Parts: sequence; structure tokens; C-alpha cells
Amino acid sequence: MDKHPEYQYLDLAQDILDHGSDKKLFFTPEVLEEYKKKGEEPPFIRSIFGRQIRFDLSQGFPLLTTKKTFFRGILVELLWFLSGSTNIKPLVDQKVHIWDEWAWKRYHKHCLANTPADDLTQEQFIEKLKELPADDEWVKKWGDLVMVYGKMWRRWPASDGREIDQLGWCIKGLKDKPYRKSYVVSAWNPDFIYAMASKGNANEVPPFCHTTFQFQATADGRLNLGLYQRSADLFLGVPFNIASYAMLLLMVSQITGLAPGEFVHTFGDVHLYSNHFDQIKEQLSRKPFPFPALKINPEIKNIDDFKFEDFELQNYESHPAIKAEIANIGGF
Repeated sequence: MDKHPEYQYLDLAQDILDHGSDKKLFFTPEVLEEYKKKGEEPPFIRSIFGRQIRFDLSQGFPLLTTKKTFFRGILVELLWFLSGSTNIKPLVDQKVHIWDEWAWKRYHKHCLANTPADDLTQEQFIEKLKELPADDEWVKKWGDLVMVYGKMWRRWPASDGREIDQLGWCIKGLKDKPYRKSYVVSAWNPDFIYAMASKGNANEVPPFCHTTFQFQATADGRLNLGLYQRSADLFLGVPFNIASYAMLLLMVSQITGLAPGEFVHTFGDVHLYSNHFDQIKEQLSRKPFPFPALKINPEIKNIDDFKFEDFELQNYESHPAIKAEIANIGGF
């Protein structure tokens, strides 16, 4: 394409501002109470449906440049997913706070219903997680999100009690029979989603936003990755999602011996929160810089062997970061 590939993201933002429909959000009573305490009205979303963007990874690593994007957090979170963990303690220890609110909300809700004297603010809750060791029973119980991407990818709970490594199965297949069309990883499991969940399985983490992804090998030895994302927070979430799945494609390409091809990102409901409108307009006024490169330690040949130190972001030039609040929606 003639235009910088980042304009796909910027044009999508403008499309939402110009053509999106405004919709109310669902907040649990506990979250609504937090807005009330702050004297704020909850945000709404402006959304459109059914869009697609794509990035050829031979043309650079698609880390957005029109605002500084938190690469360290993206890498730490992806390695956490790949570990299959559901406990946020490893993230908290590395000062990555993407999932803090979801774990705290579960604890806060429990305390309000059972032991109000034990309740903590979110900041106190995270500080306690940080101070206690990983094997502490409180950490194991309350730092656990129960069901999150890593578990679905690497430890899907089967009906016979097994845990299925969907990603591991895809990688093995890509090595042995690369042209099959069935290398799909699903994070959508109704047994853990709101009113559909089995008794005891419902939890505060919303139904997974990045729902399904698929690998496809081409006849000339390139590996493509397609993601279907049912719900996409364009300003805060999507820049992370683009970089995370592009990085996953590079990692799996290295492991399977296939050249990295395209990351194709397909959206269902893609939206902007009303308290992000000013921020996205500022971002739209900026001109992209060339994409950086991502260097990965070529010695790593197993998906479970990657460490933080095996990645080096090179030549990343960006405009300054733009701050915005995340909205903790959903819950059971």
C-alpha cells in the first residue's frame, strides 16, 4: 500500500467518530458505585461493526507510532499468556497492571457480600499481592482470574478432565503438516461465560474479546495469522492487540521455520469510549513514523523457552503517550 500501514488504524478511528452509533454500557452495581463516589457519569461507547486491517510483517513490526505504546507491558502480558497462568501476581511483580481491576473486583464483591471489614481499595489490594509470596494462599485465591486467555490457549478444560494445549497442537501441526486449515485457537468457552456458565464457573472477567485466531501457511513458506476480535476498545486495547498478535506470529514463525507473513485483524464491534474522544482526536492529528523492528533471539526453538531478555525493540520512534482511563465493564 502507498500509505503508511498505521493509517489503517487512524482511518478506523475516524470511521467510528464519523459513522458510529452511541450505545450504553453494562456496569455491575459495584463499579457504578465507584463512579458515584467519584461524582462521575459512566462512559458510553460509539461503535461500528465488521472491519478489517492487515500488516505485512516483512515491512516492520506494527507497534503504533502516533502515540508511545507500552511495549514492555505487551511483551510481559504475552509471555504470561503463553505460560498458561491465570494469576496476576507475575504481572504485578513486573509492574504491569493491565489486569489489576478484574482481580480486585472479584475480591471487592466477595467482601461486600461476606466480610466487609476485610475489604481493600484496589491500590491496597495490589500492594498486598505485591508484598506476599506467590505461594501464599491469599495470593493463590485472590490473584487468580480463574479463566483468562493463557488458560484457554494452553490448558483448555476438556470434558474428560484433560487440559488441552491448543497452541501447542497448532505448532506441532505447522511443523508436520503445514498446509492444513484447522490450526485454530479458540478462547470462547460458554461454560465460563455469565449466565451460560456451569455452576461455580461464572467469574468477573468478561467474555474474551479476542475470541479466535488461526494460522495459515502459504505454498511459498510464509505463515499468516488471523484474529477475530468480537469487541475492540480501539484507543486503549487495539494497539496492544495488534502488537501482541504480531509478536506471537513472529515467535511461531521462528519455531516452525516458516517466514512471517501477514497479521490480519478482523473486528466485530469496534468502538471508542466517550471518555477517549479527545485523546483519539489528538492522535489523529499526528503523522506516523516508520515502524520499528523486533529482534528475537534466534536460538529459541520452543514456545515455552522464550524469556523477556530474548526480545529487542529496535528503532522505535513515536509521538508522546496519551493517557486515558480504562472502563471496567461487565461482570456477573
